[in-house]
Amino acid sequence: MDGVETNTSLPQTPRRRPRIRTTSISSQPTLRSDGSLKTGNRPPSPVVRPLSSNPSDSYLEIVAPVPRKHRALQPTPDAWIRTPSPSSTRAISPSSPTSGSLTRGYHSYSSFSAVMEAEKETLLQEQGFGRQWLRWMHKNGIKHWVLPCTLLASALVRWCIGLGSYSGQGTPPMFGDYEAQRHWMELTNHLSVREWYSYDLQYWGLDYPPLTAYHSWLCGKIGSFIDSRWFAFDTSRGIETPASKVFLRSTVILSDYAIYVPAALLFTRIWHSGRSRRTQNAALLTLLFQPALLLIDFGHFQYNSVMLGFTLLAATSFITGNDVLGAFLFTLSLGFKQMALYYAPAIGSYLIGKCLYLGPRNGTQLFFRLAAVTTGTFILLFLPFLPPFSPISKVLDPVMRIFPFNRGIFEDKVANFWCATNVVVKWKIWASQSALMRLSSLLTFLGFLGAAIAPIRAWLRLRNEDRATRVPSVMQTVLLLALLNSSMSFFLFSFQVHEKTILLPLLPLTLLLSTAPHDSPTFKLGVLANNVGVFSMWPLLRKDGLAIQYIALTLLWNRLIGHAPFVAWRSASFLDMLTWIVYLGCTLLHLLEFVYRPPARYPDLFVVLNVLLSTPVFFFTWLWSIKSIIEARWTVGGLSVGKPKEKKADLAFPTESADGVSSALAPSSGVHNRREGGMRAQSLGYAAGKRQTGWRATATIGLG
Repeated sequence: MDGVETNTSLPQTPRRRPRIRTTSISSQPTLRSDGSLKTGNRPPSPVVRPLSSNPSDSYLEIVAPVPRKHRALQPTPDAWIRTPSPSSTRAISPSSPTSGSLTRGYHSYSSFSAVMEAEKETLLQEQGFGRQWLRWMHKNGIKHWVLPCTLLASALVRWCIGLGSYSGQGTPPMFGDYEAQRHWMELTNHLSVREWYSYDLQYWGLDYPPLTAYHSWLCGKIGSFIDSRWFAFDTSRGIETPASKVFLRSTVILSDYAIYVPAALLFTRIWHSGRSRRTQNAALLTLLFQPALLLIDFGHFQYNSVMLGFTLLAATSFITGNDVLGAFLFTLSLGFKQMALYYAPAIGSYLIGKCLYLGPRNGTQLFFRLAAVTTGTFILLFLPFLPPFSPISKVLDPVMRIFPFNRGIFEDKVANFWCATNVVVKWKIWASQSALMRLSSLLTFLGFLGAAIAPIRAWLRLRNEDRATRVPSVMQTVLLLALLNSSMSFFLFSFQVHEKTILLPLLPLTLLLSTAPHDSPTFKLGVLANNVGVFSMWPLLRKDGLAIQYIALTLLWNRLIGHAPFVAWRSASFLDMLTWIVYLGCTLLHLLEFVYRPPARYPDLFVVLNVLLSTPVFFFTWLWSIKSIIEARWTVGGLSVGKPKEKKADLAFPTESADGVSSALAPSSGVHNRREGGMRAQSLGYAAGKRQTGWRATATIGLG
């Protein structure tokens, strides 16, 4: 054949016969400018090396480079384009004239490199400062310092928030929550236990469960040892010395680092055990710098992180199969603050479903163990108030203080159903207090009905072979969504809600968004609800003088997690547009409040507008939780009535197999089965590269 180079004396080598090379355009030899002939072979390439060491042999072998990591995981685009594999002997590829304009090539060309380069740039913009810092720490070989630096930075931010004002600073005679916490330390150290819930109720009477009282007693003992004047009986009311402020602020930080911070760390290590350590640390940053909790505990001054930490430890114990330990920890959460009851329907339903799932014998044993631990813990907490340690008449004192049903449907302006509709329907005028109590109980029950049913149905629809594992991964999502739905239902519809109780539904929502993709509804709605939750507490924070902390911490957290709602405006979804409208309304309301004074007839005008803007977002989040619970339950058994044939992939927490491939994307065993299933054949170069370099594939770009 014309234009084909042949050689009859092929070397006898064990390698496979090289392919015969032909010219690309013409089979005729061409004449160079110097008069020599040019054959149809391509010029020498750095990718091609001689098959034989004999210079006379012109047969060439194409050397394929060893596959490397996904290009989005490479340090720089140039390194991926120009740098050869470490195990390859080929030369560096020449620079492309279009290598500097790959983003433009995304729209002009259909090459894989251009598309992936544009996706990488978009991903790096969305990941935020937190992931960029984590990537920098890992790249420079100091990843073992990530956790100490995170904890130190978190403590520094908490202390900086505490340098500002607090609730009731310099406002006698009642002051605020700061004085309430200090006063409880005072009375628990000077009165007998039977008088804790009955002494001078007009001046910040104790209205939290006994574990809060014991915590106040411990802090008061330590403070009295340092300076007895801080908690002198009756004479120390309203004390605001610098030393006492430092001590009280320190108790909040120490309590937070004793309960909540370990709980958050344990959550990221256990719930996201199938993810990379970098992704786990990114989730930890999201939890530790949540602005709503930091502003209330370390600015306004409370100890909500202790209650939330016990709840988080309980949820983590449930997922690891330690149900009895989880019940004990959740009882401690209830014993610290009664607001933890917002989670009770979800956790109770989860445990009942687990008992039914284990069968009559094992399920009954677990039920009685849970009942014994819960009852015994409550008895120990209330033991000083029970006979023979206290009179029978004192038994109801803690209960009446913990559940103040005589205070009305609401006190301050809270972004829930009752305050928002009170603009049109004057509930306190048109209905009696007992009627409002029954109505709120009914609406609350209907609100968390899905959270009370979904975990039980999910457990019952699991297959029998799933009982070999402790807790199926899908139940993690069901539990978190049930906690969100239950707590949000209480916040929107229950009796006597404070603006600070938005912290309870924000906890499971933040746990869900901590490792969710940036373009997912979970992440977008989670960030929106968190920001609106902080915005809904603005009237309280402004009264406390925490405006600077409010702005700085909100911006810091959004920058840390990479929330940029106004970037992808061309491909905006309904949730994106809703986010823009809400943020625009919040900004306009802040500007209007700054330049305009409300009329004397409507002194709470801006507070009511805040409620009317925040409540629809919380209501939308509640509806989304119901929808997500239904979807999560479908992943267990599908839509069919009978037993499911195949277990679906996990909704929010995909797991990874031993080789690092996502379970949702892992191929089935056997090449023959893969071919019959219609899958493409696996590349030999990919398989060889995986054996040589041990490269770990990931299912999602940028997971860690």
